[in-house]
Amino acid sequence: MSIGPQPELHRWNERYSASDYIFGTAPNAFLAAHAGLFRPGQRALCVADGEGRNSVWLAEQGLEVEAFDFSPIGVDKARRLAAARGVSVRYEVASVYEWRWPAAAFDVVAAIFVQFADPPMRRFMFERMAQALEPGGLLLIEGYTPKQLEFGTGGPKQLDQLYTEELLRASFPGFAVLELRQYEAELDEGSRHQGFSAVIDLVALKR
Repeated sequence: MSIGPQPELHRWNERYSASDYIFGTAPNAFLAAHAGLFRPGQRALCVADGEGRNSVWLAEQGLEVEAFDFSPIGVDKARRLAAARGVSVRYEVASVYEWRWPAAAFDVVAAIFVQFADPPMRRFMFERMAQALEPGGLLLIEGYTPKQLEFGTGGPKQLDQLYTEELLRASFPGFAVLELRQYEAELDEGSRHQGFSAVIDLVALKR
């Protein structure tokens, strides 16, 4: 089965082959800061979850979690992290285009720094994320803004893969925006997210 562009897959497999967890094993700070929004028993999806830090943390909060990533090496590390933490997460190896995207199946969808996607893939991914949420479900997205190119402390180098407030608002019509802010902050999330960074956060409710 093809699981994505081969050069891109090779690059991420090589990164995830490191002995450490390159984005750390603690949850993303933005996601963890919104712990009060989550309830045990909710169904959650983590998009392009990499080595599993966010899916494992959500499972530790009592949520029923599914996650996917196109790197089998990343997914294997995620499974090992879940086992070490004593939680159950349903992991799958799949690309954005191949994952099944069930409709109205989740209470929470989280996409944290999934900025590998070019505009056509991002449009497809955002549409499927919206469809996967049931009415009343929560969407949480964190990514880099174009200003991140000035800092060079992580993220893509392609301008069209970065997020703006206008892009995120336009991508989720019909959602109630609960929080949308862009700011600069010091990131300390493994060896790959280190240093002063320009980020944007979105929390939105599907009507």
